Amino acid sequence: MSAAKYDFDAGIDRRGSGCEKWDDLEHFFGARDLLPFWVADMDFRSAPEIIEALRKQVEFGVFGYATEQTEKYRAAVANWERKRHGWDVLPEQVGFMPGIVTGISVAVNEFTAPGDGVVVQPPIYPPFFREIRNNGRVVVENPLVETDDGYAMDFDNLKDALKPGVTAIVLCSPHNPVSRVWKREELATLGKICVERGITIICDEIHQDLVYSDAKHIPLSLAYPEIDSLLVTFVAPSKTFNIAGLRSSAWIARDPEMARRMGRAFHRFHMSGLNIMGLAALEAAYTKCEPWLDEALVYLERNRDYVEDFLREKMPRVKLKHPEGTYIFWLDFRGYGLKNSEIMDILVNKARVALNDGSTFGSQGEGFARLNVGCPHSQLEEGMNRIAAAFEGLRRP
Repeated sequence: MSAAKYDFDAGIDRRGSGCEKWDDLEHFFGARDLLPFWVADMDFRSAPEIIEALRKQVEFGVFGYATEQTEKYRAAVANWERKRHGWDVLPEQVGFMPGIVTGISVAVNEFTAPGDGVVVQPPIYPPFFREIRNNGRVVVENPLVETDDGYAMDFDNLKDALKPGVTAIVLCSPHNPVSRVWKREELATLGKICVERGITIICDEIHQDLVYSDAKHIPLSLAYPEIDSLLVTFVAPSKTFNIAGLRSSAWIARDPEMARRMGRAFHRFHMSGLNIMGLAALEAAYTKCEPWLDEALVYLERNRDYVEDFLREKMPRVKLKHPEGTYIFWLDFRGYGLKNSEIMDILVNKARVALNDGSTFGSQGEGFARLNVGCPHSQLEEGMNRIAAAFEGLRRP
C-alpha cells in the first residue's frame, strides 16, 4: 500500500475563522470552550487542488458575477456521477443552486401544493421538517424501524401514509443521521411504490460519496429508472470535499419535464447560479480531487471503527448501529434512562463536548445524540474519552 499523500492528522485551529461549528458554540450551547462534534463539516483542510483553484481566482482579483454559461461545470458534475457511481447523467440534466436545503424548499414549492402532505422518514435531518412547513405543506411521517442489522424503511407504513393529498416524499440517501446506505432492492421498492401512486421524490444524495468499504451507494434513478419522471436528485461536493461554506450544489433531473420545471423554479426565485468561488471549487473537486477523497474515506473509516470499538469496550450502554456511510453517527444513550435534556447537560457541562441533540431529529430521536467524526483522530479520541468519563458511574434506570 502506498504512503498517504494527505495529512488528515494535522489539527487546525478554526476558532475565529467565522465558522459556525467552532465560533457559534456559545450561542447554541451556552459555552465556548467545548470540543465540537456537531455541525456536519470536517476539521480537515480541503484538497490542495481546490485551494489552488481558489488561490488563482483570488490572485486574479476580480470577483464579478459568475458566468451563466456553465457547460463545463455541468459536465464536471455529470462526469463525476458517471465515473464514481455509474450513473449516466448528461450535462443538460444538471442545474445549480446555493445549497441542498434551498433545493428541497424550492422543489417542495414547485411539485406540491399548499396543504399537501410531504413524507419524511424520521429520525431525519431537522431542516426537512422546517422547509416542508415553511412552504405551507404538512409533514407526514414514515418512521424508520430499528432492526438488529440497523435501520430499515417501513414500506407497509409508507403505503398507509400515502393517502389522497400526500404528493411527495423527501428521501435522504445515504441517510442522515442513521448512516444507512440504502441497498438497490430497498430503493427499487420505494421507487415502485411511488410510481404506482404518482408520488414525487425529492432525493437528497449529498452524502453519496461518503460511503465505507462495506457498502455501496446506488443513485435512486439507477436503482429504479422508472422513477425518473417523478424524481429530482440533489448532489454537492460540499460534504465530500469539505467546502460547504462555498455554497456550490447541483440538482439532477433526467426527465426533460422535471428538468424544465426545476430550472424554471430556480429562475423564479433568482437562485439558479453559484458564486464565482463556488464554481471554481466545484470544478476542481470533481475533476482533480478523487485521490484526496479516497484517502479521506480510509481515514474516516478508521475513525468509524475506533468509535464502534470504543463504545463496545468502554461505554457498552451506548449503542451504535453500524454506520455504512456519512461521518455523522447516531449514538443511542437510552441505556442510561435519561431525558434528552439530561443527556445534553452531561455532554455540555460535564464532558465539555458539543453534539447534536437527538430530539431535534424528530420524536424518534429521544435518547440519542449525533456525533461528527470528521476530525483528526486525536481530537476524536479526546472527545470520546471525555464522554466516557462524564457518564462513568451513572446508575442504570
